[in-house]
Amino acid sequence: MKLITILAASAAVALAACGDDDKTQDAGKSTSTEAASSLSAIKGYLLEHTTRLVKDTGTLRADADAYYALAESADFDYKRLLDEQREQTAGLVTKLQADMQAANPAYEEMEGVVAGVPSLADYDVIIDAGSDASDPESAVPFSIETKAGKEYKQPGNFFALVETSVFGTEPKYTAKGVEADLNGDGEVKFPEALPDADFLQAVATDFEKQAISLDADAKKWEPTNADALTAIVVMTPTMSEYFGAWKNSRFVAGDKATEKGFVGASRTQDIADILGGIALIYDNVEPVIAGDDPEQAKQTGTELKQLLAFAEKVRDEEADGKRFTASDADTLGTEAQRRAEAIAGQVSQTAGKLGIEIES
Repeated sequence: MKLITILAASAAVALAACGDDDKTQDAGKSTSTEAASSLSAIKGYLLEHTTRLVKDTGTLRADADAYYALAESADFDYKRLLDEQREQTAGLVTKLQADMQAANPAYEEMEGVVAGVPSLADYDVIIDAGSDASDPESAVPFSIETKAGKEYKQPGNFFALVETSVFGTEPKYTAKGVEADLNGDGEVKFPEALPDADFLQAVATDFEKQAISLDADAKKWEPTNADALTAIVVMTPTMSEYFGAWKNSRFVAGDKATEKGFVGASRTQDIADILGGIALIYDNVEPVIAGDDPEQAKQTGTELKQLLAFAEKVRDEEADGKRFTASDADTLGTEAQRRAEAIAGQVSQTAGKLGIEIES
C-alpha cells in the first residue's frame, strides 16, 4: 500500500489541544486511556478469530489427510475408489465442504482488520483475496508443491483453492477420468465433487501454516489509531466488488455462473461478516473520532450501522429463500457502495483534521 499523508490538524484543533485548562488536559488523558482500552478490544476481537481460523484450518487439513489416505489406498484410481469405497469417499467430501464453510466466517469476520491494517494486509492476499499468476499485480506470493512433486505456481488464494476443489467448480483441481457420482444415482449434481487428493492435501497443509503464521503476527501487532482508521477507510468502500462477485456466483446466476468461487457460502454472508467487523472497529475507535466533532462521529457511526443492517437484510432474505436477479445485485451494490464511500470519506476527513495518517 502507498502512503497517503492526510492534512495536518487545523489551527483551531491545535489551539484547543494546547489549552492550559487543567480540566481539558484531564479530559484528554481520559480520552487517551479510553482509546487505548478500545484498541485493545479490537486486538482481542482479531485474536479470537485467528484462534478460530487456526482450529478450523487444522480440521480441514486433518480431513484432507484422511481423504488423501483413502485415495492412496486405491492407488489414486478414483473410479476404483468410488466402486470400492463410495460411502466413505462421499462422507469425507461432504465433511471437507463443511470444513470450508466453517472456516469462511472465521476469516471474513476479521477481514476488515487483517486486510485494512498495513502490517497484516499481505495475509488477506494469501488467504482470501489474491489472484493467480494470470494477474501479476494481484497474484499470491506463493506456489504449492504436492507430495507427488507437482508444482502449482501462484495458483490463487487459499480459500479459492480449497472451495473450488472440494465443490468441484475448478476441473483442474479435481480427479481426472471419472464422474463424481458420490451417491451412485447415475448423475452428477452440484455439490458432488471428487477433489484431487494430492492437490488438496498440499493446499490444506499450507493453508493451516498460513493461519498459524497470521495468529503469531496478530499477537505481536500493537494497534494504533492510524491502523483502526485505515481499516475503516480502506475496507468500507469495497461493496461494489463484493456485490459484483455475488451477481456472477451460483447464488444469483445459478448454473450460468461465471464465478467459480463463492459456492460454499453466499457472498452476501461475507459482506455482512466484513461489515460487522468494520462496525466493531468503528465502535472502539469512535472516541478518537469524536475528539474532532462528536456529532459527526455519532452520525458516521449511525450510517455504518445502517449499512450493516442493509447488508444483513439482503443476506437474511436470501437465506430465507428469496432469489435475487442480476439487476437486483447491481442495484443493491450501487446503493451499498454509495453509502460506503460516504462513510469512508467522513472518516478520512476526520483523520486529516486530527493529523492521523491513512495508508491506502
